[in-house]
Amino acid sequence: MAAGSAPFSRMEWMIAWRYLRARRSEGGISVMTWISLAGIALAVFALIVTLAVRSGFRYEFVDTIVGANPHASVLTYGETLPNGGLTRTVSDYDALAERLAAVPEVTHAVPVVSGQVMASVPGANTGAQVVGIRKADLLDIPRVATPEVSQGNIQAFGTGEGEGIAIGWYLADKLGVAAGDTIRLISPDGVKGPFGTSPRVKAYRVAYVFRVGRYDIDLIRVYMPFEEAQIYFNREGLADEIQVSITDPEAVDAVGPELVRAAGSNHYLWTWKDSAGGFLRALQMEDNIMFVILSILVLIATLNITSGLVMLVKNKGRDIGILRTMGLGEGTILRVFFLCGASIGVVGTIIGVVAGCAFAIWIDPIFNVVNYLAGGGVWDPSVRYISELPARLEPGDVLSAVALSLTLSFIVTIFPARRAARMNPVEALRYE
Repeated sequence: MAAGSAPFSRMEWMIAWRYLRARRSEGGISVMTWISLAGIALAVFALIVTLAVRSGFRYEFVDTIVGANPHASVLTYGETLPNGGLTRTVSDYDALAERLAAVPEVTHAVPVVSGQVMASVPGANTGAQVVGIRKADLLDIPRVATPEVSQGNIQAFGTGEGEGIAIGWYLADKLGVAAGDTIRLISPDGVKGPFGTSPRVKAYRVAYVFRVGRYDIDLIRVYMPFEEAQIYFNREGLADEIQVSITDPEAVDAVGPELVRAAGSNHYLWTWKDSAGGFLRALQMEDNIMFVILSILVLIATLNITSGLVMLVKNKGRDIGILRTMGLGEGTILRVFFLCGASIGVVGTIIGVVAGCAFAIWIDPIFNVVNYLAGGGVWDPSVRYISELPARLEPGDVLSAVALSLTLSFIVTIFPARRAARMNPVEALRYE
């Protein structure tokens, strides 16, 4: 009757459970069981946390790019001036912006003036990137309108004495200024006179200080009212480009051809993927390598199951011989020892998933404690570009970790289980 029992019957589970909880004096492997369990749990925990940080880093990196920068910029190849020169500015910027805004998937298209300047205060100066933009369009930039941290009032942008400007958080910190202070902007492309071009120097009041979460943006970005930027950079009646935002930034390549057709043959497109594509490809390659390395870690942890089961089979040789002589078939013995190893893998995976998900969810307070114990300065935004360590749990990542752990656990369990099933009962009982 035993030989013909259904696979994974209650009897097989009972025998497997008895072997797993047996003390070493009874021929069990309770210590090895706990070691295997801990190893798998830690490996799955590390894999899930790494995948969560990887997903969070990419999400945060992309979100800060598309949240503080245009998804695409439409620029011109250039127009020939009457004097034979070439200008890459756009004269019909409002009409061009309207045509682009009419393209499906485009949320808004705005003309801007941009330029490089030196930002200066008494005792400090640094390079800055000026973007001339209308106030209504500035309010449509998500990361600027609702930043991580801010000073002043964005509604004061472009108003009051000195045409209030908005500057990045780390730029303000480097210059030692705050909202309400005044800075000077110096441009080499200034006033043209009989003795050449003299630098343009003008003081502006800082109306608003923002932190979008990307160090390289917060360190150099200055927003200036559009009309004032036209005057400051000698662009009266002109714009440098049209900045376009779409509903799905990831689909910018699909929308690109329609934008170029709407803009005309003399224009071309520069997307956020063009500017950040190299970094994203490097990040993807690093992600793939890290997954392979951590998969090896999970494999090493599951191999503890094999060593534990080999010891169990050796210690339980007499029991296997007795069970075989009582009528249990090879399939039953194989399933008993498979259940021993698979149970360790399943329980270890569950513990690792729970711990990994909990760590990813509460990573901020955990990291704050680590940063406090280390005396601060653990996370440097000037090196990592974003202001804090991100983590984002993706169901696909968790399922990948679970599938990998369980698959490896089941595979490595099969070999010692087959060895037990093929044991000759006569040989097992010869010296008993």
